[in-house]
Amino acid sequence: MKPVVLAITVLTDGHRAQIAQSFELLYAPEPAQAAEAIARHGARVQAVLTIGSIGLSAAQMDALPQLQLVCALGAGYENIDLAHARGRGIALANGAGTNDDCVADHAFGLLIATVRGIVQLDARTREGVWRTALPLPPNVSHKRLGILGLGTIGRKIAQRALGFEMEVGYCNRSPKGDLPYRYFDSLQALAAWCDVLVIATPGGPGTRHLVDADILQALGERGWLVNIARGSVVDTAALARALRTHAIAGAGLDVYESEPAPPAELIALSNVVLTPHVAGWSPEAVQNSVDRFIANATRHFAGQPMVSPI
Repeated sequence: MKPVVLAITVLTDGHRAQIAQSFELLYAPEPAQAAEAIARHGARVQAVLTIGSIGLSAAQMDALPQLQLVCALGAGYENIDLAHARGRGIALANGAGTNDDCVADHAFGLLIATVRGIVQLDARTREGVWRTALPLPPNVSHKRLGILGLGTIGRKIAQRALGFEMEVGYCNRSPKGDLPYRYFDSLQALAAWCDVLVIATPGGPGTRHLVDADILQALGERGWLVNIARGSVVDTAALARALRTHAIAGAGLDVYESEPAPPAELIALSNVVLTPHVAGWSPEAVQNSVDRFIANATRHFAGQPMVSPI
């Protein structure tokens, strides 16, 4: 008998077929579908595949008496009740390392688009406006880049910054002794130092609204914000005020608190670039994530150590 897996996140037909080669797959990507699947098949489910923003609650786990494993498809797992899972002896894993390059690429795309004003330059060009009627867009090279959260994705972003001869600083729970970048023990100090602040920290209650009005004030009118982490890390109302009043120069956001609805406070602002939480999405990255889930689950059910346990 194949282990029974309940997937409560979106998967392509091809990836569902790939998973179904090794597991009995119950596919329920919408909340109502997930509730129905748990009600009908909960007694049989042995593993759940989810993502950080969807998670898996204690109540959902308790409706799955045979549950042995919860996997996050990507790196994030902020809405999985880890303590409850561990209390029940449920194994936990994620897709750490499967989309780091993709996220870092997107972060730099947002950074360049934001600092250089690419989106607005595109619009002006289509209107027939020539460069002599426009303000000069700043360099990206030689700016100071501050990174909040120097995990695997933060390190990849820092690597890309070196290609632009940027000076890199970071704020983390503790300094990384193996890296040459400048360490700041407070986000306030990092924001005051850098020209571009990139958010690469995990989401969840512990990081909610770390970037608030005070941090944006420290970043200043010649500073830019880029967020490829979780929307909850940034106080959206404070960011909207800072952008409207030009208290900061601009922002590039792949994530926002209102997901999947667009951030209403920011839509009309010309000094923000928005993308719909796609930083970790590419054919390569998603395939890596699915492959990792299969590897983790296969190893778990074979009694072997998983590749990327939480």
